[in-house]
Order: sequence, then C-alpha cells, then structure tokens
Amino acid sequence: MRSGNDPAPTTMQTEPIRNIVIVGGGTAGWMAAAALARMLRGRYEIRLIESAEIGIIGVGEATVPHIRFFNRTLGLDEADFMRKTRATFKLGIEFVNWGRIGDAYIHPFGAFGRPIDDVGFHHYWLRLRSSGDSSDLADYSFPVTAARLGKFTLPTEDPASVMSTFSYAFQFDATLYGPYLRDYAVQRGVRRTEGKIVYVRLRENGFIDAVLLESGERVAGDLFIDCSGFRGLLIEQALKTGYENWSHWLPCDRAVALPCETVERSVAYTRATARTAGWQWRIPLQHRVGNGYVFSSQFVSEDEAATTLLGNIEGAPLAEPRVLRFTTGKRRRTWNRNCVAIGLAGGFLEPLESTSIHLVQLAITYLLEMFPDRSFDPAGIDEYNRIMDVEYERIRDFIILHYHATERDDSPLWNYCRTMPIPESLSYKMNLFRDRGYIVKYKEGFFLEPSWLAVYLGQRIVPRRYDPLADNMDLDAVRKALGSVRRTVRQAAEALPSHGDFIRKYCRAA
Repeated sequence: MRSGNDPAPTTMQTEPIRNIVIVGGGTAGWMAAAALARMLRGRYEIRLIESAEIGIIGVGEATVPHIRFFNRTLGLDEADFMRKTRATFKLGIEFVNWGRIGDAYIHPFGAFGRPIDDVGFHHYWLRLRSSGDSSDLADYSFPVTAARLGKFTLPTEDPASVMSTFSYAFQFDATLYGPYLRDYAVQRGVRRTEGKIVYVRLRENGFIDAVLLESGERVAGDLFIDCSGFRGLLIEQALKTGYENWSHWLPCDRAVALPCETVERSVAYTRATARTAGWQWRIPLQHRVGNGYVFSSQFVSEDEAATTLLGNIEGAPLAEPRVLRFTTGKRRRTWNRNCVAIGLAGGFLEPLESTSIHLVQLAITYLLEMFPDRSFDPAGIDEYNRIMDVEYERIRDFIILHYHATERDDSPLWNYCRTMPIPESLSYKMNLFRDRGYIVKYKEGFFLEPSWLAVYLGQRIVPRRYDPLADNMDLDAVRKALGSVRRTVRQAAEALPSHGDFIRKYCRAA
C-alpha cells in the first residue's frame, strides 16, 4: 500500500515503431517477414524489398529440429509444408572419412541411452568398453539405428518409450521454402516490393533513414532488417559495422554446388564426406539430391573442386556446377543502430552442421524478445548482440571440432587443421572430455550433450577414464542393462516403415 508521502507511480511514455523494412528476400527475408507478420499481428507496417535481378543463394537445404517449432509457431501444417518444399525427414548427419579415411559415424538428433542413477549413459558404456566390450555407442541410439536401416516414423510423447528419445528435422528445397513463406506473409499484410536498392540514406545520428530504389522510389522506415546476403547492403556497406574473420580456424572459403538425379535409397539423414581439400554434402530430397563440395581455395582450384564433385555424385547432374565464395565469421555487431542483420548478412558458418537456417531463426526470436521502440534503447541492443555472439561462437567451436579432431595427415588441409591453434573455449571442452568424459554444459548454445558426444567419439577422442559413480552398479548388471537397451532400440527400429514409404503416405509431393 502506498502512503500519502510516496510519489505516485509513473508510466514510461514510449513511441512505438511504425514501419519495418526488410531488405532482401530468400529464406532469411521471408522467414523474418512471416514471423513478424504472425507475432506482431498487423500492428506495424512491414515491407520487404527484393530484386529478382540479384537472386538468392538457395543451397541451404538441410536443417536442425528447431525449425519444427518455427513452423509450428507460424501455424503451418507439416505435411503441406513438406509437400510444397519437396522435403524429406532428417534424423541426423552422417560423417564419412573425418577421423580417419574409412571412418563413418552419425551425429543424431536424439539421445544415446538414458542416464542411470543420474550418471550419464556413456559412462556405463565406457566402463563396459574398458572391460573388453566391443559394442558401438551408436547401437544405443534409436535415431542412428533407424537412419542406418533406412527407417522413419514420428516420435511419441510417452517418456517411457524408446520412441520418445529422438527428434527430427527436414531436408528441403530452399528455393521453394522462401516463396512458400512469401505467400504466408503477404496474406498477413506484408507488402512486397520488387526493386533494386541503389542508395541508403543515413540520418545525422548514423541511423538509417530510408533506402532509394532504382525506380526512384524512397522507402523510409523505423527498423531495418538486412537480409541482403553476403554483401550486407545495410549493415556493412552503409553502416560500416565490421566483420570478424574466422577463416584461420575454418579455412574453407568456397563451395561448388549442383543437384543430381536420385539413385540411392531414400534415407533420413544428410551425409558429409571429407575430401582432400574440404568436404562434400549429400542432401536427399523427394525429387532430387542436393550436392556440394565445400573447400579451401588455398589447397584446390575451383575447377578441380568442380571436377571432384562431378566425379562423386550418384546420378546424372541436373544443372551446371555453381560456385559460391564466402568468408567464415560474423559482423562485429549483428544489431547496429536501427538495423538488424539476419542470415548471411549477419555472418556465415559453413553448412557442416546445417545451422544457417537455425541462426536465422535465433535472430528472429531474439529480435522479438528485444523488440525496440523508436528510442532504440542501447541496453536491449547490447543484450541482443551478446546473445547472438554466444550462439555464433559456440556453433563455431563445434564446427572447428570436426576439423581439428582428426588423425588424417594425407593432405595439406588436414595437416593444417589437425595442428592449428584452436579457441581456448574449445580446447577447454576437449580437455575435460578427454580426461574424464565430461561434457561442458551451458545455458545458451545450440548443441547439447549427445551432439558433442557423437563427434568426440566419432572422431576418436576417447576419455581416459569414466565417472567413478558408474562403478556403483555391478558389472554384470551394467552389461545386462545396456544389452537390454541395445535390443530394444534395434527391435523398435526394425519394426518401422521405410523412410520412403513413410513419405509416400504422409507428405508425397505432386
């Protein structure tokens, strides 16, 4: 209760944003437009400017499970989305030739067993391994087993069932996802403008005032979202924000991509095969296979890379090889003044772990959480940049792990990656796992314990010891418990329909 001498509470008067201008379409632009239209519910004018002359990158076809929640927030029907984008399901990523030539493991979207008496499952597996057991930890993973068998079904919500121990993502045609979201956004009031921006006008305080189109039209706004791709038309060319170059840790700076006809069976996973100067992706869709070779121009030419890719695809090519050039890293500030850079305009981490669309989703989510008024309070902007920095850096470390944790010495690229200095943040994590099987956990950062575990062990980083609490259970009891898990996983996976049959019944494209 307020006494008579207490001052009356005051209400802060804010001036809300009226106009939002999104520069660039493609996946990032239309994801932003769709989400803002959905969440802001017509209270702001949203305008997206894109130019068919400039085009889009359109090769980011693999995703991580969080996209399901983005689609669900929009209210999209999953089967309809998959039909329209000719999508397949994804249970994880298979890595071939990364630790040594001939190695293969799957990084799954799901758990390896379950903790026993609050001790991580992998510690009991390590204990069995030290006693001579030769089972693979992947044998205790339902998504890995199903993926290898070419099977798929949707997870259940019964926590007692092994069928609840996994998640899934999608592999889709990125050139179709943007237009799919465009239709969604335009139906909800987003105004699309076809045009090329020729000038960005700044105010005296350095904020963006308007963009000028080639047609002569001036488009003013309060908040600008830069989805213009690598060139960063607003965030970099106009605002001179600066860029953190991470190519000394991630030296690949090119990709050559092309689709081909499908020959192999339908599988619910992406494949990443290490080559002498980089790695090759295989992304199976309903109507074709997406292929690409991510490589370092220090160690192979673009022509040689294209030849290597063409020599390692399963079916007839459906287009000419297309070369993309990039520098791995991020803007020094992905939110600068009244401009938020989303997608490639904000930064680029190569598609090894399919995180490009996930970073777009994170940027949109945090923008909505920190949504500004016309004062553009620096505290909110600083917090947005702090969180995005953490997200980028932790994904960066996870990708570096794949390159650095190798025993390959057959080419200059792998010799460099194996011996290069790495960020202290990654070295700390690797040393803890190598010493005692401990996986560092954080509040922020996308990749959780099963992801780190899959890559550590898949690339031959085996702990010197396990959690001593795993000794509390009798060894025979451990052997029996883990054997039961392995059998349950195998039997459940074998009973599933094939991935191809499931798609034909659930979401077959016309």
